[in-house]
Amino acid sequence: MGFKRMRTGFPLSKVVLASGFLVALAGCSSDRYLMVPKENLDGLSTSVQTQRATLVTMESNATVRHEQLLAKHQQSTESIIETIKSQVEKPSCPPMPPKTVCPTLDLSKGMAERLKGKLIVGEVERIYLAATDHIYTARIDSGAETSSIDARNITRFERDGSNWVRFDVPIPGSDELVTLEKEISRRVKVTQAAADDPERRIVVELQFAIGDHRQVAEFTLTDRNDLSFEVLIGRNVLRDVMLIDVGREFATKLPDSIVKNRNDS
Repeated sequence: MGFKRMRTGFPLSKVVLASGFLVALAGCSSDRYLMVPKENLDGLSTSVQTQRATLVTMESNATVRHEQLLAKHQQSTESIIETIKSQVEKPSCPPMPPKTVCPTLDLSKGMAERLKGKLIVGEVERIYLAATDHIYTARIDSGAETSSIDARNITRFERDGSNWVRFDVPIPGSDELVTLEKEISRRVKVTQAAADDPERRIVVELQFAIGDHRQVAEFTLTDRNDLSFEVLIGRNVLRDVMLIDVGREFATKLPDSIVKNRNDS
């Protein structure tokens, strides 16, 4: 069979030739647009380097601005703190209560025997209590651990954050009382022979004198109205200081400057 002519009137060979020409032309155009010229690559590299340098500069500028901002905030904070310090009043401590000054004792004419440096006392002695400015008769008892004094109307209270006590001490030979206020040193338990439960007593420090010996010692506060002696001297005073001469009384003598003009001796 021979080839048929196309309806348009063109022979088939010419159509095939035209199609091949178009395909060749399209291939050339495609290769030209897919390839990048070398001079364009150089320009792209230069652009990238320029952008990188710009980013580095921006980062450096941001760091500088951040440090400046921190310094400004630090300066502002210090200024506020200084303003607060200048406006806030400094705390002041409460005034200390005036200390009771014990009178100076003239012990130059007191009398007391000594053995190896220790004061010899009898079972009963007269002592001078500086806080009340009176002379009391005291029993010397080595069986008692802590000395004690006759105290009435014992009232505890607080002063400047410390525990204090107010109490009355009888004046020898009269019905009068003298009121004292002392800071509490501690509390002790004392067991009496006639009592089943121990008694808690308040302990204070008092200055006293026996013969020519002067001392500050702890005394428990207790009502001794039913006892023969207003004061009891225990081992806390005797230890390393005094020796008891059993069977003797009033082995010591207070200075004349203390005994003079006092009828309670």
